[in-house]
Amino acid sequence: MGFLDALLGRTKPVQPKLDNLFALPSAAVTLQVSTDFRPTGNGSVCFRAAEGKAFSDIEHDVRDLLNMGENKTPVEVSEDSYGFTWLVCHHSADDVEGLVTDLHAVNSSLQDGGFGPQLLCTIVSFHDGGSSPLGLVYLYKRGTFYPFVPQPGERRDNAKELQIRGTLADDLKIEPDLTRWFPVWGAPGL
Repeated sequence: MGFLDALLGRTKPVQPKLDNLFALPSAAVTLQVSTDFRPTGNGSVCFRAAEGKAFSDIEHDVRDLLNMGENKTPVEVSEDSYGFTWLVCHHSADDVEGLVTDLHAVNSSLQDGGFGPQLLCTIVSFHDGGSSPLGLVYLYKRGTFYPFVPQPGERRDNAKELQIRGTLADDLKIEPDLTRWFPVWGAPGL
């Protein structure tokens, strides 16, 4: 960053630390041991789709990559009401490592193609066997995670989110600024 950038208040965007996603399998074990939450096998990547052939080629290549081999991963693509695109991967509930590897491949493909700034978040979902879903949300631009526990009626269980933060503090880099724990209402796969 140069002198003029500092003077004018411009900052360089933080580059996503995609390898942080590989901490999720050990965090899943911690959740299972310490709480009632178990992985669902669902995960999603949220990004703002860009216009043009380059972006559509990367999206097509990512879908082909995830549908290769013996263990084909069912992939769904949807768009939410805010205009963000969600790519949802499904694995068996006990294959958190495979799910994280696929989500990392999606993120890396977009980043390597020059679309890193379009990446918003990745969510890996869990369920407690009752009525509470849990999403561990990874914020690209911050390189941090936070728990999101939605409740019916677009409410959230803040107490449970704080409890999970404490549970996972040794496994994941948790977002310290609670104002950045944005709700992701209606996120596919959650």
